[in-house]
This record gives sequence, structure tokens and C-alpha cells, in this order.
Amino acid sequence: MFSSDILLQLAWTGLATSSFYMLFATAFALVLKVNQVWNFGQAALMVIGYFSCYIFLQILDFFPLWAIILSIIVTVFAGCCLEKYGFGILRERKSPPLTFFIFSIVIAQFFVFLAELTFGTTPKTLYPSLSSKINLFYGIVITNWDLFALISSIIIMSVLYFIMKKTKLGYSMTAVSDNPELAEMYGIKKEYVYLISISISSILLFWGMYLFGTKASIFPSTPLLQLLVFAVIATIIAGIGNVFGAAIAAVFLSLLQAFSILFIPSKWQILIAYGLIFFIILFFPKGLIINLSAFKTKKNKSS
Repeated sequence: MFSSDILLQLAWTGLATSSFYMLFATAFALVLKVNQVWNFGQAALMVIGYFSCYIFLQILDFFPLWAIILSIIVTVFAGCCLEKYGFGILRERKSPPLTFFIFSIVIAQFFVFLAELTFGTTPKTLYPSLSSKINLFYGIVITNWDLFALISSIIIMSVLYFIMKKTKLGYSMTAVSDNPELAEMYGIKKEYVYLISISISSILLFWGMYLFGTKASIFPSTPLLQLLVFAVIATIIAGIGNVFGAAIAAVFLSLLQAFSILFIPSKWQILIAYGLIFFIILFFPKGLIINLSAFKTKKNKSS
């Protein structure tokens, strides 16, 4: 029997860790919804954002705020280039979805290898020390990093929710995701919306990598082999087009990973995520969250 202190600590740890997972998942789901691309090139943008910040902080010794701002600019620029000179050209050629998939994978692998050639295969941290002040709250260990990561992620997600649900830009993104050709008939430039979508996604990716890099060291291959996997799984669980559902799914996965250590060694934990994705694809191909919402709506109508 596990004590309540252990269970509460695991719950808090999983919740704090979900701060960057939800950003990665939302970024992936947003581009999939609006740009209609399974953007595995997201891993390349994660590498670019992280190592740009590493250069500005560790090598050039910039003030942290300036390093963050410049790294965001670099990541957004890289994302726009990926959309305009990659996905945009493939759309003009009316390339099949498989071409987009292969292209994004190649881009991701290229930048991972480039980072390994440039910075080596050893893990890198954004700051010399990753220590964070520890606070005890009713026996639960809460670090300053936990609070900063959760609060900043919630603020970012709240701003994105406001943009998507309450602004003209958000309505334009929804219109393009539903029917790009029809949206253009109403004066919405889909190419502009695609760039905005991937720019927002790039900001989410950078901040997620910044949070990750202030908590743990990162190998150049970490974004592709570990972090992107969770983003894809969360997107599939939520269902295609459910951007904020992907964030909720990412929190669920993070909590699942935290509690699984009670039963499964850490080296086997990733198998839980893969097992879950097989289950979702087989029994809930439209996404678990979407199916549950549809079931609830149907039940309310029948009652």
C-alpha cells in the first residue's frame, strides 16, 4: 500500500512535467489542424530553438532575457522557412500526404545530425546549474522550477485559447482548417494563416524546450526520439483537430508516466505510451477525447 504522501508527490511531479509536454502537443496539434500537416519537422524546430538559446546563453553569454527573445525569433524564422519553402512548395505541386511526412522526417533527422556534428553527442544544459529552490508544502516537494513552468505554460495556453476562440485571427485559422478554398473566397489568405499557425507553434516549441532545458540536460536526438513521441500520442488520443484536447491528453500522459514508476522500471515506461497509442488507434480511431465527448452528447440527447 502506497502512502498518500508518495501519491501526492507523484501527482505533483507529473503535473509539473506536463508543463512542457502540453506545449509540444499543442504545437503539433495546431499545425496538424490548420496547416493539415503531420509536422514531424517539429523536432527540427525544437533542436533549432534549444541550441540557439544554448549559443546565446553559454557561448555568447547574453543576458537571459535577450537570449530568450533572440532564440524565439530564430525559431519562428526557421518555422516560417519550413512552411514557405517546404510545405508551401509541396502544396503547390499537389504532393501526396506521404511526401509531406517523408520531407518532415528528413528535415528533423538532418537538424539532429547537424546539431550532433556541431555540439557533439553529449547532453547539454542551458545553464551551468540546474538546481532550483525546494519548498515543502504539506510534505510535498515543490521547486521554484515547478511553479515557474506551470504558471508560464498556463499563461501561454490561456493566451492561445483567447486567440483561437475570441479573435479574428483565431476565426481565420478555424476557417482555413475547415476549408482553405472557401476561406479564400471570403478574403482570408491561407498562406498567411499557415505562417501564423507555424509561428505560434514555434513559440510553443521554444518555450517547451526552454523549460525542459532548465530542468534536465538534452541530447540533440532527445526532441526526435522522446519529446515528439509524446506530442504525437497526445494528438492521436485527443483526435485530429482537437488542439486543446491534445494539451489535456499530454497532462494525462505525464501523470500516467509519473505513477507508472510505482509498478514499472523507468526504462520500460515509454512502452506504456506506445501500448496506449495502439489501443487508441484500434478502438478509438477518431481520438479518445472526441469519442467521449460524442458519447456524452448522445447520452444527453437520449435523456
